[in-house]
Amino acid sequence: MTSAPSDGQAAAGGDPYRALLAVSEAIVSHRDLPALFHELAGRLHQVVRCDYVAVVLHEAAGDAMRLHILESADRTPIPAVLVVPVGDDPAGWVWQTQRPLVVSSMSEETRWPRFLERVKPYGVESFCWLPLTTARRRLGALVFTCKEPSAYDGADLGFLQLVANQAALAVENALAFQEISALKDQLAKEKAYLEEEVRTEHHFGEIVGESAALRRVLKQVETVAPTDSTVLIRGETGVGKELVARALHELSPRRERTFVKLNCAAIPMGLLESELFGHERGAFTGAVSQKVGRFELAHRGTLFLDEVGDIPLELQPKLLRVLQEQEFERLGGVKTIKVDVRLAAATHRDLAKMVADGRFREDLYYRLNVFPVLLPPLRERPDDIPRLVRRFTQQFARRMGRRIETIPTAVMDALVRYPWPGNVRELQNVIERAVILSPGLSLQVPVGELHPAAADAPAPAAATVTLADAEREHILGVLRETGWVVGGPKGAAARLGMKRSTLQWKIKKLGISRNA
Repeated sequence: MTSAPSDGQAAAGGDPYRALLAVSEAIVSHRDLPALFHELAGRLHQVVRCDYVAVVLHEAAGDAMRLHILESADRTPIPAVLVVPVGDDPAGWVWQTQRPLVVSSMSEETRWPRFLERVKPYGVESFCWLPLTTARRRLGALVFTCKEPSAYDGADLGFLQLVANQAALAVENALAFQEISALKDQLAKEKAYLEEEVRTEHHFGEIVGESAALRRVLKQVETVAPTDSTVLIRGETGVGKELVARALHELSPRRERTFVKLNCAAIPMGLLESELFGHERGAFTGAVSQKVGRFELAHRGTLFLDEVGDIPLELQPKLLRVLQEQEFERLGGVKTIKVDVRLAAATHRDLAKMVADGRFREDLYYRLNVFPVLLPPLRERPDDIPRLVRRFTQQFARRMGRRIETIPTAVMDALVRYPWPGNVRELQNVIERAVILSPGLSLQVPVGELHPAAADAPAPAAATVTLADAEREHILGVLRETGWVVGGPKGAAARLGMKRSTLQWKIKKLGISRNA
């Protein structure tokens, strides 16, 4: 090998310090890590005799060493990138001790048996690991490998460490540029998302009301907001669950970061995983580019999953994992992505009953139900209806360029008496229509269209259903959902929480068939 300033130079030829200067030039000419690795491979080969050159970088997230092969002397297929535990690779020892390591023959080194198994197929004999370190951080190790024994010795280490120091500066610069680019991309994505949010009208403006029921809810939100605990917001459709989630975010330490929302019921089942976790290019037909999911967008912020009860069973384990471990992989990807996300979920469904019916995972339910908040329906807070009516009236009048100065007492009384099965959303729609229809300064509400008596009328008694009938209908429904697949992880037996043989017995006993 080239060992300046000694005469034992066995490199590709030329002045070794000139080649070292070329390595320094690579520092300022490349900011992209893959491009830098390609450049360093060519430069280092001029300085040091080797069959393989590699950079091994420490990853703090998993406390592991990531191996990047820079150059191979032959066409032997080798993994371009390999991640191994710190204790399973000599580079981990070099990174920890900050001492170089020279091995003249594989037979002399037995401390890392897994490493020896990995490199044995490539016929290498001698190695030289050098700390890849700058004044600011310990990055990992630079590795030279040769198929000939005794290719490196202690006399070479001084010069080789100079090479490693130059390479370390180049790698640190590229990593810093990579981190800055990632932050810029994240900010750009957050900016685009927030601009879209600004263009989207937020229903109901802000939370309005002074009733005791609403004050209890707001007190709960105020209590849990400073924590990172998951909040499950329950309530009927239209009660304003998103507004509560936004209030939770605004009162939390994450308020300076992004509030990201996703309505799980509004996304087709096949696309929901991509919306949540993103996908890589080519992950499926039509995936022409990489897509960042909502969990990545909400990094260090809050993610609001509305209608979480509509998430399909097969996707629930992945959601459970990201809630527990704060990590996931994009669809079609292998890289594990770490995130710091506070989750607020909402549903109008009875998740406990769905768990009992086998339609929702029990462990996910308990993970979501850390801090439940129950929003009262509008019929249980009639004192808030006049405030909401006045707020919506002024809001829509201003938007339409109208003047509405009075609301007749008879109109207000009718609005307060109505039970509002559609809750605040229904009230908002009624007031918007009333403003459109009001020709003068007084709000004219078509109270004839409101039928409180009909709304309050008891529902007709349901026909008597036996336990066997209910069980038959439930099993039949799950079979239809799974395409009549009984076994397997996505089959009906798994969804129903029973053995395949048990389900087959029940199908026969209950007389269930495809023609049912």
